[in-house]
Amino acid sequence: MRCLKVAFGMEDDEKLIDAHYGDSNFFAIYDVCEDGRYRLLEKRINKAKEVEEEEHGDPKKFRAIVELLKDVDVLAAFRMGPNFLRIRDQSDKVAFFTRTRDLKVALQRVIENFDELWRQVQEKKTLQ
Repeated sequence: MRCLKVAFGMEDDEKLIDAHYGDSNFFAIYDVCEDGRYRLLEKRINKAKEVEEEEHGDPKKFRAIVELLKDVDVLAAFRMGPNFLRIRDQSDKVAFFTRTRDLKVALQRVIENFDELWRQVQEKKTLQ
């Protein structure tokens, strides 16, 4: 069965952060499968918040996020900042905007878009 590892940028246990992805308090990392099942794998503290930015959207923070989430396929967020484009264009990660802060709804939206997300993840893997 096809499954994706998805990291949601979180404010608390139920809400995605209403700020840049790199400012998340933690990342809720889920295994989301094509049959609609999902399970929480871990809550990973966002150590990238400690990166001192010289400018808003500093590339150092981008590198820290990618390193912190190196084992994840999809970065899911309500909102992202300037580094979102770097994540999308300069990493092996697929970015997904949930358009909701509610974690349960966000998980449902990942499931609804599973085939397209899977396609994008596979495309990124072949480019490496």
